Amino acid sequence: MTLAEYLQKRPRGELTRLAIGLGVSKTWLSQIKHKRVPPSAALCAALEQITEGKVTRKELRPDLFGQLR
Repeated sequence: MTLAEYLQKRPRGELTRLAIGLGVSKTWLSQIKHKRVPPSAALCAALEQITEGKVTRKELRPDLFGQLR
């Protein structure tokens, strides 16, 4: 599941909650959501953990963590 799909299924304010939990700005997370900037490897791992595996590091950065099947 992409970050955009995940956020679409969550209640309003989820982007803000995630940004706070990850220690990044809402703007930065929005840029990642819209695939304008790639997240770092560490941020990919943190996003995977905070979304309970629904958004995987492979989905976020297939160039670093392997291609999707």
